[in-house]
Amino acid sequence: MSHGKRCTTSVWFVTDLPDIDQFRKEARVWLEQNAEALPEADKSDDEEQEVQWGQGSDNVAIFHNYTDEHELERLNAVKAWQRKKFDAGYAMINWPEDVGGRGLPATYVRAYTTEESKFRIPSAGELPPTSMGLIATTVGAFGTPEQKEMFVKPLMSMEICGCQLFSEPSAGSDLASLTTRAVRDGDEWILNGQKVWTSGARFAEWGLAITRHDFDVPKHKGMTAFMVPLNAPGVETRAIKQMSGGANFNEVFLTDVRIPDSLRLGPVGEGWKVALTCLGFERDHSSGSTSSHTGGTYKQVIAAAEWAGVANDPIIRQSLADLYIQHKVAQLTNRRAAAGLRAGQTPGPEGSLGKLMWTANMTRVSNVISQILGTRLVADNGEWGTYAWNEHILGAPGYRIAGGSDEVQRNIVGERVLGLPPEPRVDKDVAFSEAQRLARK
Repeated sequence: MSHGKRCTTSVWFVTDLPDIDQFRKEARVWLEQNAEALPEADKSDDEEQEVQWGQGSDNVAIFHNYTDEHELERLNAVKAWQRKKFDAGYAMINWPEDVGGRGLPATYVRAYTTEESKFRIPSAGELPPTSMGLIATTVGAFGTPEQKEMFVKPLMSMEICGCQLFSEPSAGSDLASLTTRAVRDGDEWILNGQKVWTSGARFAEWGLAITRHDFDVPKHKGMTAFMVPLNAPGVETRAIKQMSGGANFNEVFLTDVRIPDSLRLGPVGEGWKVALTCLGFERDHSSGSTSSHTGGTYKQVIAAAEWAGVANDPIIRQSLADLYIQHKVAQLTNRRAAAGLRAGQTPGPEGSLGKLMWTANMTRVSNVISQILGTRLVADNGEWGTYAWNEHILGAPGYRIAGGSDEVQRNIVGERVLGLPPEPRVDKDVAFSEAQRLARK
């Protein structure tokens, strides 16, 4: 069907929009034909669900501990589901038509995801949302027509997966201090350096790498971005074993890796702008996750207190009340942000605030469950719902740096929301090579 169009700042939308109720109904019918519906209890507001001690899984891990074989099984299940969505037209609902999308507003995405949340959908950790929500969207924002053709639909159908090659051993929260070097050699670039904390790199085909091509300009100006094939000669990926047991993250070594200039994403010297765009998508994704159940819910903590016979202890009750209050505050903040987006408002400080509240609440959960279970967290005696919390406690600190560290989020709130003076920066107008020399003194 032919549609009239109007242009926004980021995407072309059709103006002859399908009826959203009919769209929702069609999506529901398709989901019923292709996925398993959740039990009615699981479709209701998650905050109202009661937890029955001893029933179901007691897994409350934040970073899961799976073998590579199990990870691949999960990833392949997600790929199969995403391919079905793609073929049915539900994978790129609000993408422009010229890259294979339907050109519909985000309200249609929310209508579909609301229906999808009522069905049992496979998941596989951080790689699928990173690949589709961050890498594909960044290519969509900066890619040439040829790059969009090469990457967008394959990423959104999960024919291929992409990861972020951003952080380095000496450039984490201060990403602009990265030192992975890109040297031009005719129509090729030679990359050398090390990336770290890369989610899903062992199972990805491509990485979006931010590199430094010029060390003689201020640090934010000398960077260039590339799409790097992870099977290229000179690329080595190693798993990082976490103290909670799993290996969700990786370090990636780039040694004389040659890639053509056609894989450069964005202009030379615009790597920081590419990074900020991708990080903006990541912050939206991370803050959106604050309503998820990564690492368990406060209802599970209450169930543990009741099982342990300490729910009426005045100190425990006070801790449980505080946990509930802070959880509801975070929930209402997220709902306010979602309502603003539905009303067409630009994203505000809620993203950073939501991220901060989420990580703070994870720490609260760790503290309260430690009070409740005590020594049961130290050794696994086979008791349901006890030692399982050990993986939560060991994993929770990691989210203080994931998706932008707590310190960075506070700076964003302080400087961009409250209007406080920015932190002093002695390297603002200094060549990066000189700033490094001064830092070593």
